[in-house]
Amino acid sequence: MPIANFDTPWMDEGHRIYADSVSRFLEDKWVPRNEEFNKAGMMPRDAWNEAGENGLLCSMIPEEYGGLGGDFGHEAIVNIEAARANLSCFGGGIHSGIVAPYIANHGTEEQKKRWLPKLATGELVAALAMTEPGTGSDVQSIRTNAIREGDFYRLNGSKTVITNGQNADFILVACKTEKGAGAKGVSLLGVETHGLNGFRRGRNLDKVGLKAQDTSELFFEDCLIPAENILGGAEGTGFGQMMEELPQERLIIAVGSVGSMERAIDETIAYCKEREAFGQPIIQFQNTRFKLVECKAHVLAAKAFVDQCMVEHLAGKLTVDRAAMAKYWVTDVQGKVIDECLQLFGGWGYMMEYPIAQLFVDARVQRIYGGTNEIMKELASRSL
Repeated sequence: MPIANFDTPWMDEGHRIYADSVSRFLEDKWVPRNEEFNKAGMMPRDAWNEAGENGLLCSMIPEEYGGLGGDFGHEAIVNIEAARANLSCFGGGIHSGIVAPYIANHGTEEQKKRWLPKLATGELVAALAMTEPGTGSDVQSIRTNAIREGDFYRLNGSKTVITNGQNADFILVACKTEKGAGAKGVSLLGVETHGLNGFRRGRNLDKVGLKAQDTSELFFEDCLIPAENILGGAEGTGFGQMMEELPQERLIIAVGSVGSMERAIDETIAYCKEREAFGQPIIQFQNTRFKLVECKAHVLAAKAFVDQCMVEHLAGKLTVDRAAMAKYWVTDVQGKVIDECLQLFGGWGYMMEYPIAQLFVDARVQRIYGGTNEIMKELASRSL
């Protein structure tokens, strides 16, 4: 697998060294096991500890809390390289790029010291439980509730399509702590699942793509959660915390889209140079070359957009509308580019033994999770 294109305005020498290290680890350790992960429907639990040992977890978390002390660029690199390696098994984007920053940015000092070092080593695997069977992008309508009873919250409800759901032993749960209060009644509750009475995992959901990434139903029935686990130590702050962190989540999706497209282009060019039809490699046909050039132009444009968003985010200037535009537009481009690439493989592109097939099915959900692309356009339109 080629090392990612390092000609990016936000990467310094430290980023480049880290990218090389991450790429080599993935290529040596996990790519050979990708078929195993896909058949199992999830990454084995010990692989998370391996990720921690090799610096793939919590790269942007300060060293005092067990992280690598990097910035969001390091986290973006992990997601780009995992996408380029075609490793849909790794839910590190949720674990390190979303849950860990929630704790680092909004948690109490005690919460940071208690949870972040364990997330950095892989001792705890994290999930973010927002989506419910009856709600999608409308977070204010969640029904899962946590009622204060002395030193505990009694948590009841269910969540679905939760990434890392089978492996997770730390779950940040979006819940209502005050009924009828709308957004002001939403809180985030840190739930450690080991030995927790009333907690149950449902099935590992059978998805169109992302076959190796465990995605689950979760059930909470009268679970007693220590009151000090409310994120930030105050009720009713969850919605604001989510709104503050969602732009980064959407940028994570966009950078992964670029990595996926780069892999698709590499695979397709190589195939078109080898595959012969009518006595010549199919790259000699004008239509093939034109399609590849169109795809490459789309990828370069998407990369330029994402790189600019990265520069803005690292400077603390990425706006909600810009992140929403990046998420919707880049994932739309991803779908179109990979579809064109698969077409150039002909019938073989429909066979899962070729990486392009996995890239194709894994790409479809990019336009759905993290907020549907229709919601992204609505958010972006508010800046007009």
